[in-house]
Amino acid sequence: MIERISAILLAAGESRRMGQPKLLLPWGSSSVLGQAVAAFAEAGIQEILVVTGAARQEVEALAVSLARDYPVRTVFNPEYARGGMLGSIRCGIGALDRQPRAALIGLGDQPQVRSDTVQRICRAFVKSGSSLVVPSFGGRRGHPWLAARPLWEEMLSLPASATARQFIAAHAAEVTYVPADESVLQDLDTPEDYAARRP
Repeated sequence: MIERISAILLAAGESRRMGQPKLLLPWGSSSVLGQAVAAFAEAGIQEILVVTGAARQEVEALAVSLARDYPVRTVFNPEYARGGMLGSIRCGIGALDRQPRAALIGLGDQPQVRSDTVQRICRAFVKSGSSLVVPSFGGRRGHPWLAARPLWEEMLSLPASATARQFIAAHAAEVTYVPADESVLQDLDTPEDYAARRP
């Protein structure tokens, strides 16, 4: 069933606090984005769509190199500077090639994401039939979270001012939570984050 779940990795941000395109930064033997893509691929996800925006040329060039080993491609969000995270999610949903039952919403700047966490989220979706599956640590929601296909039309029709947090909150009764480790809360926003977490 996992082959019918796609992943959308949000990679359109401007990296203002980092001061340079953070997705391109080294991470072990790969890069920040490369490590995130690898985790989803290792979990068995067969369609990984990276939504680009700022630093488009560099991020897309990196994705092309990653595509030699992983099922990854890109779509550009022309509204990246104004539409926020939900705008990129909508862009990704509209560009999925396959007919998946659900989409995982992940962060391109979350190289700590674990493939077993991705698998557990997918298994929880299959077992529960929930329309939303969200990992949590310490009572806080994290990434990647999963939205079933029946919710996509609503997500596509939300106003530009809406946020992903508001969307999940509006469907609180439908959420299945998956306990996870702290990595589901950890993305990279600042040079200090990167220095502290880089392997």
